[in-house]
Amino acid sequence: MAIVIRDLEQGDVDALQELIESYPAYAERVTGHPPGSSDALSALISVPPDFDPAGKRGIGLWDDGVLIAFADVLFGWPDTSTAHIGLLLVHGAHHGQGVGRRLHEAVLDRVLQEVNATQMRLGIVERNAAHAEPFWSALGYAPTGEVKPYRYDKLESTVSIWTRPVDPGRP
Repeated sequence: MAIVIRDLEQGDVDALQELIESYPAYAERVTGHPPGSSDALSALISVPPDFDPAGKRGIGLWDDGVLIAFADVLFGWPDTSTAHIGLLLVHGAHHGQGVGRRLHEAVLDRVLQEVNATQMRLGIVERNAAHAEPFWSALGYAPTGEVKPYRYDKLESTVSIWTRPVDPGRP
């Protein structure tokens, strides 16, 4: 097994689309639809309003040339002391093997190397909470109590904000 962790480029869009399609249940929970044909491109280029795209990283974990995990990370959002994980997705065939934890550790390393962030942040869509909360909790994240409305097409839910310190000594 040759593991490589590197930023994704435009030429990796097909590999990312394959990864997204390997676990359609995630898309169905957070969008109400199966994965769409442009989901990978959207994950690579979409940023919040007023965010400099130069601060976005699409970090991939590759195993023998196959993308098996992806993290979308915004360095310095919503403020300069924070790095926000917009998505961390593991290939459907690799769940429960420590791949997500390994990619998360690589994300923490990158945050420590590249920015002066002190806090990691993410949002958990309520419709995905039963699947996501145990994973993020095991990595040291906790809910802040901040809950926002969430809407995707006709799906309405909420998103809970979770944070943890950028501290290499923690999970």
